Amino acid sequence: MKKLMTMTRQFRDDENGAAMVEYSILIGIIATASILVIIGIGTWVTGSFTELCNNLIAVGDLTACAPAAAG
Repeated sequence: MKKLMTMTRQFRDDENGAAMVEYSILIGIIATASILVIIGIGTWVTGSFTELCNNLIAVGDLTACAPAAAG
């Protein structure tokens, strides 16, 4: 009976499972924030290059934004 009570107290006081859940949630938040930052930077870079290309076309440099010839 004493052994059963000791095991019950150890199970009650064990916080490893709770810590693992907290760390999992934290990793999920960090991963989501990282993905959103990467998407935001990608959108900004795409917009910047599109604006540059449009400005170059406006001044008459029609070859500036043409895709490179393959081969």
